[in-house]
Amino acid sequence: MPANGNHPLKLQFGLINHEGRYLTAENFGYKLNASAPSLKKKQIWTLEQDSQETQVVYLRSHLGRYLASDKDGKVTCEADGHNSNCRFLIVPQSDGRWALQSEQYLRFFGGSRDYLSCFAQIITDAELWAMHLALHPQANLLSVARKRYAHLSTEEGEIAVDRNIPWGVEALLTLVYLDGKYCLKTCDSRFLSSDGKLQTENGRATAYTLELKCGKLAFKDSEGKYLSPMGPTGTLRSGRCSKPGKDELFDLEESHPQVVLKAANGRYVSNRQGVSLAANQEDETDMETFQMEIDRDTKMCTFRTSQGFYWALVAHGGVQSTATQISENTMFSVEWLSHKVAIKASNGKYICTKKNGQLLAVSDTIGDFSSLSWRISSPLILVEPTCFGFFFPPGEDEQLTLKLINRPMLILRGENGFICHHKNSNTLDASRSVYDIFTLQYSSGAYHIKGVDGRFWYVNSSGLVCADGEAPEDFTLELQERGRLAIRGKNGKYLRGDQGGTLKGDGLSLSSSALWEF
Repeated sequence: MPANGNHPLKLQFGLINHEGRYLTAENFGYKLNASAPSLKKKQIWTLEQDSQETQVVYLRSHLGRYLASDKDGKVTCEADGHNSNCRFLIVPQSDGRWALQSEQYLRFFGGSRDYLSCFAQIITDAELWAMHLALHPQANLLSVARKRYAHLSTEEGEIAVDRNIPWGVEALLTLVYLDGKYCLKTCDSRFLSSDGKLQTENGRATAYTLELKCGKLAFKDSEGKYLSPMGPTGTLRSGRCSKPGKDELFDLEESHPQVVLKAANGRYVSNRQGVSLAANQEDETDMETFQMEIDRDTKMCTFRTSQGFYWALVAHGGVQSTATQISENTMFSVEWLSHKVAIKASNGKYICTKKNGQLLAVSDTIGDFSSLSWRISSPLILVEPTCFGFFFPPGEDEQLTLKLINRPMLILRGENGFICHHKNSNTLDASRSVYDIFTLQYSSGAYHIKGVDGRFWYVNSSGLVCADGEAPEDFTLELQERGRLAIRGKNGKYLRGDQGGTLKGDGLSLSSSALWEF
C-alpha cells in the first residue's frame, strides 16, 4: 500500500457504443439495452479483476449483478456472483475503445438499443465501446512504477511526480472529459500538454485517451505516445513508448479533505513545535495542515499530519501526532456549529485550547469552564480568561474554525447527478451527467461559491439556489461522510436536490439528497 494509506479507487465507468449510447442495466427484470444518451446511475459499471488471472474482468451493474454471455451469445445481467459466463477480456483498440470478449466462448459483445449479443467472431464498429469514467473527477494521481504522487510544481511550471504523500492543494488534479478524451487540469486551472508544459487552454495537445492495463490507467496522447514521469523530479510528459509499460501506468486515489484549524486565541493548530498539538502559530504551512479521513461506517475521523502520523489521545487528555496506525485513540468525532466546529476525542471529552495554546481533551461540554482560571473584578462579575493577551468569550475554548484548503475548484455530485447551471434560467440543476466547476472562496468560517461567470450562489426567497448573485452570500460546509459534504445556506437549511432535479436551499434535515461528493 502506498505511503498515503489509500487503496486505488474502484474503476467505475459508462460504456458508449458506436451510436453514442450508453450500456444500461434497467431496474426492472435486469434488462440490458444501449439506448441512454447520457451517463447516470443505471449506466454505471464497476470493473472487478479476477484474483488469479488479472487479465480477466467482471462487469458489475449498479444493481450488483454481473454481465454474462452464454454459448449462444445471449447476454444477461442477472448473475449475483462471479461465474464462468461472466468472465470477459478487454481487447484495447488503437483509438482507445474496447472490445469485450467472452473468455469462455471467444465471441465479442456489441449491438445497439435492445439488440445486444456476444456472438460476433470478429471486431467491427458495432463491437467497440468507449469508456467514460464515472468516478468523481477530482483525485490524486499515483505513479505505479515510482510509487510517488503527482503535484503541481509552480516554480517549474509542470506536474512533478515526486511526492511521498499527496499534500496540499497542488496534489489535486481534475480529469476533464471532452469529446471522448480526457484533460488533466491543475489546481490553478491549467492543462497538461504532452510536452510537459502547462497550458491555459485545452486542445489537441492536452487531450488524452484513457487505456486500461491490469486495472491501471494509461494516458495516450494524440501522437500515440504515453504520459510517464521523466527525470529526477518525475516531470509528467509523453515519452517515446507506443505501448504502456509499468512506467506509463497510474492509479487514481481518493483526495481526502485537508484542513487548517484556528483556535479562539487566533492561532493555528500545529505540530511544528514537536509531537504535542498546540494552537500557537500565526501562519499556514504543511505543519498546520491536517488530512481528515472519515470512516465510512462510524463517520468518525482521523487527523493525519504531512509526515504521515495520526493525532492520538494520550494520558491526561493530551493530543499528540505520534500514531502510525489507526486505533480507538486516533478516532475523533466532529460537531458542526455553524461557522465553528468542536472535536470530541475517544474519551468522550471535547478538545479545548489551554492558556499556553496546548490542546487537551478534557471538557465535558462545549463551554466547560471548570478547568479555567477566572479573574474576578468584583464579587459578582466574572471576566473572561486570558490567553496570550486574547480574551476568550465563554465557551469558545472548545470551538475551532475549520478551513478546507484543497478544493479551490469545487465539483459536486449528488445521488442523481452533478450540479450544473440550468440552461435557461439562473437556477442550478442537481441531476446532470456533466458538471460545472465552481470556485470555493473561504471567508471567516463560511464559504462563497462562484461560477465561471464570476457571479455568486445565493438562496432566494422561494428557497431556490441561484447562481447570478452580484455579491457573495455565506454558506457553511459540513464534512459529514467519507467523500461527501453537506452545505447550509445562511438560513441554516441544507442544500438538496429535489425530485425534479433542481437545487434548493430548504432542507430541514440531513438526508441523502443533501449529501454531495466533492
